[in-house]
Amino acid sequence: MSVDTDKAFGVIITRLINKKNITRDQAHEAFLTVLNNATTELQQGAFLSALTAKGETAEEVAGAWQAIYELDTTKVNLDLAVAENSGTGMDTFKTFNISTAAAIIAAAGKVPMARHGARAITSVCGTVDMAEALGVDVECTADTVAQSIKSAGLGLFNGMSPHIHPNALGRILSQIFFGSTLNIAASLANPALPAIGVRGVYARQMIMPVAEVMAQIGYHSAIVLYGEVAGAGLGMDEASVCGPTHCARIQTDGDTGKREISEFTIDPVSLGLSTPNYEDLRPELELGKEIRRFAGLIANRENGARKDATLLNAGLIFLAAGKVDNLDQGIQKAAVLLESGKAFDTLENWVTAQNTDSEKGLEKLYSLV
Repeated sequence: MSVDTDKAFGVIITRLINKKNITRDQAHEAFLTVLNNATTELQQGAFLSALTAKGETAEEVAGAWQAIYELDTTKVNLDLAVAENSGTGMDTFKTFNISTAAAIIAAAGKVPMARHGARAITSVCGTVDMAEALGVDVECTADTVAQSIKSAGLGLFNGMSPHIHPNALGRILSQIFFGSTLNIAASLANPALPAIGVRGVYARQMIMPVAEVMAQIGYHSAIVLYGEVAGAGLGMDEASVCGPTHCARIQTDGDTGKREISEFTIDPVSLGLSTPNYEDLRPELELGKEIRRFAGLIANRENGARKDATLLNAGLIFLAAGKVDNLDQGIQKAAVLLESGKAFDTLENWVTAQNTDSEKGLEKLYSLV
């Protein structure tokens, strides 16, 4: 650290406090400073807070993503088109891990899923915690994850593992407990660089900036969303069966290669998936109980709001991946895969493939069901 660096960084913070935007290059340099721990932690926190309070532009998020991907992301090369689904976290309503359930079903439907997640910070069941409790090795190398994607159709890069982000990301994410640009940019720093995605955000105003960033960094088909809990003033980084879900869809013209973004809203009532009781979607308070219930869901032993929410979110992955023409078809496809047992078969394959001890991993999975 140096006084000159601290002063220059302070100028950026002051600009953000005054509600003035910074360029992609300035954001890139600022996030390199944060990742390199080249200024005080007090200034790093002030920078993230000021940028979040101002409201991030697409250019600023893209600069943050670029810094994280360049400096602190292990790269893998997959010779196939992969998709990903994730949420930023830090939303105001904490659900059970819908995205993991949806990803398993999507993988069962021949959509290769290269997931990128983290352990829980403000919820009971983070993506990494959930996978670990199911029997997946979440501390494995990026190459093991890549092989799992190829063989099982599904793999999870642990965003807080030094194998995946070896330099600084875990240090920072473990110390902040509010939604920031870093949550969005870090979740985009997927080692496999997927071009297809479904991404939940923690606030409605973040939908378009994140969609614009995803279009800039190479997504050719994606849906960015924010779900409401009607009447409760709460929201989730998943598609909701308790209220409307606001979405932006990225589509690429096959002839010109031009990416266009359109907005739409999902009404769960019109899909026959609406539930008045949002409490049904909350996770169990104890992880052990939650993971048994989750395994039961994938084994098609759960009905009601949890199943409906999973089918809706899996249907969106099929829509983004071009496997169906509309969301209704995506939901129907997801239901067939879940009810036929193919989703649980995929979970078994994932536990087997992403593991240094597959026998032990399967033993843990089978103990749940």
